[in-house]
Amino acid sequence: MRAELIEQGERVSRKRVARLMRRAGLRGVSRRRGFTITTRRAIDQRPAPDLVNRRFVAERPDQLWVADMTYVPTWAGFIYLSVVLDAWSRRVVGWAIGERMTADLMLVTLNMALKQRRPDAVIHHSDQGCQYTSIAFGNRCTEMGVRPSMGSVGDAYDNAMAESFFASLECELLDRRSFKSNTEGRLAIFTWLEGWYNPRRRRSRLGYLSPANFESKHRATMTTTAVSVEPGLPTAPLASGLVGAGGGAVDKPAPELFNA
Repeated sequence: MRAELIEQGERVSRKRVARLMRRAGLRGVSRRRGFTITTRRAIDQRPAPDLVNRRFVAERPDQLWVADMTYVPTWAGFIYLSVVLDAWSRRVVGWAIGERMTADLMLVTLNMALKQRRPDAVIHHSDQGCQYTSIAFGNRCTEMGVRPSMGSVGDAYDNAMAESFFASLECELLDRRSFKSNTEGRLAIFTWLEGWYNPRRRRSRLGYLSPANFESKHRATMTTTAVSVEPGLPTAPLASGLVGAGGGAVDKPAPELFNA
């Protein structure tokens, strides 16, 4: 709150902001408790080694990505959100929504990140869910020069950055709204991601800048090297990153939606 006021030209101390918020009955939202298991390990698939070891630190963009999936309840049932975050800026560089927890959902998310960022030997860190250990996902990583990394089973700290992101999503959106349909849930998540989190949500670890503003400020120091990809691979993200119930079907690109 103080950072927002300072950017608007106000001179105010942290204590005064806290006092005024208490007087107005305002306080930050709290984290909700309880969870639904979304990580299902495939016993016959060999996980990738842990290349991160809980050190979620990156010196440049597209050096380390973290990925995970969560559920979103609606009156019509669950939908699932898959994301890839850049550990350097905390920006969501790839995401997809589906009605089933399939490897296709993770592939769409990874492909969106690849189309936007074109990384060079990026580490992709996730849990040991069967979607990430699938042959299709592993082949795509090999094809694009992505280095898979996976934490241990049943330990949230091994993917703490992704867990922190989902905690923010839950307390800022999911705990404050209920969705009558899957479509309503998809639209709300899209708006939160591309209309709030990436362009506007301030993060203390970024000097109280949003992920997009942090990247813009440090654009001159960004040293990401483009890698070879398939001919005609677009640089714009998917229109909505949505995956249908059958998996794999996505909307056509609409880069104008991502100019925020």
